[in-house]
Amino acid sequence: MQTNSALKANGLTNPLNQLLDQMAAHGAVRFYAKRLAPNDNSKNQVYLGGGFGALNIIPHGKIEDDDSTLAGSIRDRAKARVNFFWIDSEGPSPAPDAQLILYPKYPEVRMSGFLRGAERAPGELMRSRDEGRVLFFGISLDGRVFGHVVAHDNSIARAFDAASQGLQASGVFIDLETIRQGGIDPKQALIDALRRIHQKGWIQSQKMGRAGVPEPYSARNGGGYTLEAELGISPNGYADPDFMGWEVKQYGVRDFERYTAKSPVTLMTPEPTGGVYRDEGVEVFLRRFGYPDKAGQAGRINFGGVYASDRDFHAETGLALRMAGFDAESGKITDVDGAILLVARDETIAASWGFKGVMAHWNRKHAKAAYVPSLMQAPPPEYSYGSVVQMNEGTDVLLLLGAFASGAVYYDPGIKMEKADTDKPVTKRRSQFRVKHGQLDALYSRNVLVDLLS
Repeated sequence: MQTNSALKANGLTNPLNQLLDQMAAHGAVRFYAKRLAPNDNSKNQVYLGGGFGALNIIPHGKIEDDDSTLAGSIRDRAKARVNFFWIDSEGPSPAPDAQLILYPKYPEVRMSGFLRGAERAPGELMRSRDEGRVLFFGISLDGRVFGHVVAHDNSIARAFDAASQGLQASGVFIDLETIRQGGIDPKQALIDALRRIHQKGWIQSQKMGRAGVPEPYSARNGGGYTLEAELGISPNGYADPDFMGWEVKQYGVRDFERYTAKSPVTLMTPEPTGGVYRDEGVEVFLRRFGYPDKAGQAGRINFGGVYASDRDFHAETGLALRMAGFDAESGKITDVDGAILLVARDETIAASWGFKGVMAHWNRKHAKAAYVPSLMQAPPPEYSYGSVVQMNEGTDVLLLLGAFASGAVYYDPGIKMEKADTDKPVTKRRSQFRVKHGQLDALYSRNVLVDLLS
């Protein structure tokens, strides 16, 4: 592949770089392109890929029923608003009706409403069926999405054609991070950085400070912070810290021979959106389904255990995890109002997590994630990072639901009530979905173990 500097030298990428620079000036930090097919237009909507992987790339609002399609009792599609702006030489112009349409039947995601009410929208290009059009996206940390479309003979399209060979793709989206990084491949850059960190050996526990300078960190949960500081990553309030678009996660192991994780991976911690827990409150839930503290602590009621779809009813709580609205064989959602359920033998729904809420949590995940093993020694706390890294790409909420259906992903709560025998009980909530580290690959379409030393 031609390097970005070489392309700059012959003038090919200047128009493309100028567009990306303009998007960056308005806050964009991630950049993608999609080659438009003839059917990608305002009449037929813009196809954003099979499955729901596009939801991890395009920020969106709450997923809701599409009321225009409720002809039957089972809803066959849903929608989500996008804070979308067309960008041109005058700057951003809002497209207030832009939205994503989710079609579980196929499954696929499309974008519509991007011309309605948009004063400076490229109507002619987005209504046409011309071959060779290219739609560019710029994504900001606060969820704004900038768009710009060009015809096949536009100088930006020609620059993109010259630079695009060898660029990585996420579904239908072509990742432009390599162009933004001056021809440096982000995946290779991360591998190089992790190799350097591995070769440093033991590293004093640290955390990146607000001033962008690493500071000593004494607590025993510093493995992730230390790795981020070594990578130059500053935590922010918008999403998990990343390195050139890659989410980087560390996990503790007992040794660097087998890389066996010490604990499972916590995927997300959503509160139930339905059932007794939500409708009648956590206290009622605990008094009905909880059990006395096993250590004999007076006035304490616990609710714990492991709940997976391939397990029977829990011996102490009488509950089991089940799914409604998802077909495990086809891997498709059959009802967008479906849910993950905790049910009793009498079919009482003790707690539930609607698919729309699960999507909202999962869609915050990066499409690309690297898992780095670590060892700890203390005092003082120090960390060493292994040479075999798991690099996963292409997550999708449908893969998550499939992992729930198989039992790979499970519910592992830690909910309790103290002073239950008084008129002022105190409750603590902790709902979490987890997966064994060895089963993480079920959540991604591409999984590669990379030996940093090979």
